[in-house]
Amino acid sequence: MRYTEKAHISGAEALLSSLINQGVETVFGYPGGSITPVYDRLQDYPELRHLLTRHEQGAVHAAQGYARVSNRTGVCMATSGPGATNLLTGIADAMLDSTPIVCLSAQVPSTALGTDFFQEADMINMTVPITKWNYQVTRFDEIVPTIAKAFYIAGSGRPGPVYIEFTKDALTAVGDYRWEPCTGIRSYHPNPTIDPDAVRDAIALLNESERPLILVGNGVKISGAEQEVLRLAEAGNIPVASTLMGLSSIPSDHPLYIGMVGMHGNVAGNLMTQESDLLLAIGMRFSDRVTGNLKTYAPKARVIHIEIDPVEIDKNVRTDLALLGDAREALTALLSTGDIVRKPREAWFAQAASHAAVEEERVIRRQLQPERDTLTMGETVRAVAAASGGEAVVVTDVGQHQMMAARYSFYKHTRSLVTSGGLGTMGYGLPAAIGAKVALDEAARRNGEEHGRDVVVFLGDGGFQMTIQELGTMIHWGIPVKVVVLNNTFLGMVRQWQQLFMEKRYNATELVNPDFVRIAGAYDIPARRVIDRSELQAAVGEMFATPGPYFLEVAVGKEDNVFPMIPGGASLDDLLYNE
Repeated sequence: MRYTEKAHISGAEALLSSLINQGVETVFGYPGGSITPVYDRLQDYPELRHLLTRHEQGAVHAAQGYARVSNRTGVCMATSGPGATNLLTGIADAMLDSTPIVCLSAQVPSTALGTDFFQEADMINMTVPITKWNYQVTRFDEIVPTIAKAFYIAGSGRPGPVYIEFTKDALTAVGDYRWEPCTGIRSYHPNPTIDPDAVRDAIALLNESERPLILVGNGVKISGAEQEVLRLAEAGNIPVASTLMGLSSIPSDHPLYIGMVGMHGNVAGNLMTQESDLLLAIGMRFSDRVTGNLKTYAPKARVIHIEIDPVEIDKNVRTDLALLGDAREALTALLSTGDIVRKPREAWFAQAASHAAVEEERVIRRQLQPERDTLTMGETVRAVAAASGGEAVVVTDVGQHQMMAARYSFYKHTRSLVTSGGLGTMGYGLPAAIGAKVALDEAARRNGEEHGRDVVVFLGDGGFQMTIQELGTMIHWGIPVKVVVLNNTFLGMVRQWQQLFMEKRYNATELVNPDFVRIAGAYDIPARRVIDRSELQAAVGEMFATPGPYFLEVAVGKEDNVFPMIPGGASLDDLLYNE
């Protein structure tokens, strides 16, 4: 149902009507004093589903997970003061990972602004550096254009978070409602026009190259350019590597795919970056976790950068040619010329195979076929991936388990990895998984299906306890997320750095944990703890066979590390394979 015109309604009703007109189906939120006018009217808008989380941080991360798998704008809602400030971490996370969310909060009455009124916080100034746009609504007649503009900005160009707050008197004010969508904003040009001269130059550079490498980032998924990437790679017989955020853009078993790049990336991806004579970087920002030491990054390569945000061009890595624009549009322009030359590149692919063989021998085999009794993170992740057949959406928190999940999962479909890349937010995983599952099931219902793909979230014992209360959200709303906690009783990634670079001074990283299985049981979630390898396959099978949510705790080695590893500030050549 759409609401085009309504007479004599409150600002709260105008807000809810506008969300529905924007196509919003689900809002994650937590009520409080200033925003009660909105919650008071929610029951009058049954087409808008509100999911009560157990913390505002859970709401914003759920909105992120929703957005990441659906390619729609996620929505969360909070009250003024502490409710709104609890959104800040998720907003910053969304900004760095280009996740489209609209965060709504209330504010104290406009007559009380600046008086240190109860639960007043200056969120506008706090969110300036971590949003694409923010705005404070103080009048009824600002509500419709502000909501329309917020969604347009959040979802267009390079997506990102928008924060809007409504003073309480704006929510209680009464006026006549008329919906008008936003289709453009003067001085905001989110989609640059592809330069045809740059397209011709890019083709020439590609055809000259003997050792090209395509690097795919999150922008490929955002623009829906997955098939265009494959068409280009296949046309030129070019290997493809992925950043952490770009994972699942390319099927894991595609013959041209050589793995992940970066600090804990695959050997082939990193070393071939150093050996390449041309990098075609698509929708990525050359973060420090990808490049290592910028002075030694890709020393032999010319760089073509396809990027929609001009700020990213030459920010970290100097480009030889920039193709400014949407990734899908740019790749379509390259392909439409029909001029890409296919080369055999036997020696180039032989290098990839050689690097992969070294990694298999020195790293992967040790993880997947360990010569010890203690379970590893890698074999647990691989057991889950095998049981799901690569069909599940994988969500992670942040830490060692995150890198293991990225490395040892495999993906058949795009948008199958949801993780916190740029900010590295512990506590992200569980609520993001909830949001992802809500989005998948919502899409399935629109298509007449009973439910969407499975969602499995991998958590460390540290990050899990930052948002453990969101187990309550799962059971409240019947959200069937499969939760896997890889428990090493440490803040594992920090401990790894302490072991390798700080002479094993394990300060403030060892944890004394509660009985997680009993906690899950208290939430009435089926739960199991695995200690012995002989139990792992059965437990994973039970997890997928169980309808609804499931909690699986796996005890793993206390001092296991993620390899290969490129130490911070080191070159991509300086790989560590083990202790």
